[in-house]
Amino acid sequence: MNDAQSPRSAREKSGTCPYDDLYIYHLNGRLTSQDKIPKSSFIGNWEEDDFSFLFFSQPAFEDIQNLLRTQPQLSYIDSYHMPYEQWQGTAFSSFDHGPFQIIAPWENHTRTRPDKLAIILDPGLVFGTGTHPTTRDCLDAVQLACRSHSPNSALDLGTGTGILALATARLGCQLNLAVDLNLLAAATAERNVRLNCHEQQVAVVQGYAEDFIDCPADLLMANVHYEVMQKLIRSQGFRTKKCFILSGLMRSEAKQVKIELERLPAKILKSWTHEGIWHTFYGELSDWKLENERMPVNHMPDVKNLLLTTKDTKYTKFETN
Repeated sequence: MNDAQSPRSAREKSGTCPYDDLYIYHLNGRLTSQDKIPKSSFIGNWEEDDFSFLFFSQPAFEDIQNLLRTQPQLSYIDSYHMPYEQWQGTAFSSFDHGPFQIIAPWENHTRTRPDKLAIILDPGLVFGTGTHPTTRDCLDAVQLACRSHSPNSALDLGTGTGILALATARLGCQLNLAVDLNLLAAATAERNVRLNCHEQQVAVVQGYAEDFIDCPADLLMANVHYEVMQKLIRSQGFRTKKCFILSGLMRSEAKQVKIELERLPAKILKSWTHEGIWHTFYGELSDWKLENERMPVNHMPDVKNLLLTTKDTKYTKFETN
């Protein structure tokens, strides 16, 4: 375990969840600028396809009307009001899991456990609090991957809040690349990296998971949609990874992924199943060294270079040619 860069003391954080109530405005189209949105109550913008979901901590209908007038490409669809815990699916508070102590930054922790590795996690509007079975299974798999010797580098595809990349960093992995297609998720993960003072170990980028599978890394972690997962395990870059954690799979999807893995020199070392629905695989590839030698030199940077180029930015939009 590496304690060279421990998180900022949780004692500095106290209070209640800043997102008790969410006011959500569903718009058709994407924003060209967020300059006219009042910063005091604006939480974030979740973009999905050609739709925008603007989140506020207070009612902001007049502000939305002003936004629609200044950006005519947008049109109003609907608005919603819900408690934050309803959006997340459950109330989020600090908890222990294995060697980790997951800390909500707004809770008052006068005592942190010396026998645990603290991870300060502000999920914001992004899913990945550590309460979902697949996330907890991934945390267990990360422990297995780091049990005898921590990997030198890890690739976290579909990072969400960044919890898995932070977990590998806390267990001693020095080079971690966290990728998410959603810009708000990437910004949230980057914020959590900074909360934990791991800017020198974790780089966060926005982009397609399949565009980054060729990045050199010992450990691959992927908790992504099934269609994306298929592309990843069929890629040459997947074969270059020493070990892998694949999660977020439902029963029929897990069955097909297992068939795909059996066609490779891959060995599933452990699997997790919850209620017969959610599946997670942890395994290794036997010829990863040979595949790395065969891998053509391309324009993809390694994790170390990304850490050097992103350490002074809020988040990075890295685009491949």
